[in-house]
Amino acid sequence: MSGGHEQLLADCDDEQRLAITSDDAPLFVRAGAGSGKTRVLTRRVAWRIAEGSAAAGHTLVATFTRKAASELRQRLSSLGAGGPVTAGTLHAIALAELRRLALDRGRSLPVVLDRRQRLLERLAAEGALPVKGREGLAALVAEIDWAKARLVDPAGYAAAATRAERRSPLEPEVVAECFSVFELEKHRRGLLDFDDLLRRLAEEIAGDPDLAAAQRWRFRHFFLDELQDLSAAQLQLVEAWLGGRDDLFAVGDADQAIYGWGGALEEAFGELLTRYPQARVLDLQANYRSSPQIVSVAGALRGGREAIACGREGASPTLTAYPSAEEEATGVARAIAERRRHGLAARDCAVLARTNAQLRLLGEALEREEVPTRASLGAFLLDPEVAAALRTLRAAGSPEHLAVALGELAAPRRGRSPAVAQLVEIAGDYLAIDPLPSGGGLVTHLRQSLATDPGPGVGDGVDLLSFHRAKGLEWPVVFVTGLEEGLVPVAHARSAAAKAEEARLLYVALSRAERELHCSWAERRLLGGAERERHRSRLVEGPLAALEPLGTEPQGASAASRALAESRAHLGRGARRARSSKAPPRP
Repeated sequence: MSGGHEQLLADCDDEQRLAITSDDAPLFVRAGAGSGKTRVLTRRVAWRIAEGSAAAGHTLVATFTRKAASELRQRLSSLGAGGPVTAGTLHAIALAELRRLALDRGRSLPVVLDRRQRLLERLAAEGALPVKGREGLAALVAEIDWAKARLVDPAGYAAAATRAERRSPLEPEVVAECFSVFELEKHRRGLLDFDDLLRRLAEEIAGDPDLAAAQRWRFRHFFLDELQDLSAAQLQLVEAWLGGRDDLFAVGDADQAIYGWGGALEEAFGELLTRYPQARVLDLQANYRSSPQIVSVAGALRGGREAIACGREGASPTLTAYPSAEEEATGVARAIAERRRHGLAARDCAVLARTNAQLRLLGEALEREEVPTRASLGAFLLDPEVAAALRTLRAAGSPEHLAVALGELAAPRRGRSPAVAQLVEIAGDYLAIDPLPSGGGLVTHLRQSLATDPGPGVGDGVDLLSFHRAKGLEWPVVFVTGLEEGLVPVAHARSAAAKAEEARLLYVALSRAERELHCSWAERRLLGGAERERHRSRLVEGPLAALEPLGTEPQGASAASRALAESRAHLGRGARRARSSKAPPRP
């Protein structure tokens, strides 16, 4: 084994080493929060390239957010395995391949619809849809998103929605009618939406043996991140690329599967094992991200599956009851302001809520305390420098012209807006996957990134995100707010499956914290124009039991594991009294 090989394993534990070096194919890895899944994924790619069982130019690494894809490329580059490796989101890779195919065949390039709602709003205004109003159109978009991720067409929507017990303010027949009108209008205008990219490329591969051979020659070694988020449309494309081969590695965490929201397969691990019964499954159980105290609290929502806490000791997580939602927002904002006075950077904090609607009040409170928040990724389009840059980039018709324009943008210049750096980063992501880049292709990629991956913001500020948007991210200090019945779980989560998903969603939120975790809820909240009495979420009863003291002496992995098991023994003994305070927690 070469020294380079040894270096790839030097800082890995035994479970990680096995996942990196195993010769099994397919190989699926169940990796809990903080277990080093990105390390394992990138090291396995580098390992296989270094030992000659994979060629960099024929390797595809797919993840589910632009930010994650950018991080993957950076890590692969630092490991000496970057360059010709194709790494990106499946949507972005599919778009690049369809652009290449169109150029090869002399066809017009695909025109991508950046937001379904915009076209639906236009159709509603023209009277072509029986649905009107912001809430009705938002519900319609959600149902179309759900259907397309599952490869359900308008004719099959009503039956599929009934089988899945979909709860929507719109009748299934109304959704099916609107869905059909939407698809016909897209076809008339020659538009594709982002889920069409996946299906269209899969269908092109299935229907053209020459294209299938070319695609399978180019992509031979497949590595999938965030397996639990895999949708039917994404799996269809991956299997079209594989063409019956088994060179597939996938890593994910079933405890973070939020299929009801993102359209993922309900049991992605189970589905893949059904299709690939010869696959080996490995587990990563250590948590290096969070303190043992946070691992214990978040782990109470994992259904009894153990995690070994390997992080440094930290403060005990807190649960605070506030008299009102306004006081909750003020308390959280003041707690963050106090931490900033003690030297914590605003970007090291996150405030999470179950719904986006809750974030407005929290954002206003942070503003009153003069705590900066990070602008959403889409907000940088309003920056005058970015708007000017996009005009220049759009005019770049060749890869050479685009490279020159981007080089000028990337050159350091005093006083330049930080948003320009974000644009350059997204452009780098685009150049890494499109074999024939152009200014128009970059703009299309940018629109796709904003539509499917808003993610965290830019600049130095507190991240204000929903539980869903926090997936895959981490911060030293996290405030999880609004832990009330009707919000966590949401009121419409009535089935056992929906309630289980809400518990996984709360686990996602709690497990984002590295050093400090502060939870809160409000005894009264304004809902539907009236202030209503609220009750603490039943989902926090298990984590409350895990708030039992873990001791103050330093613990190794085995001691932390014993402490975790002891705290789990308290689960099921009934509700514990919360350690509550009307004052915000001190740093």
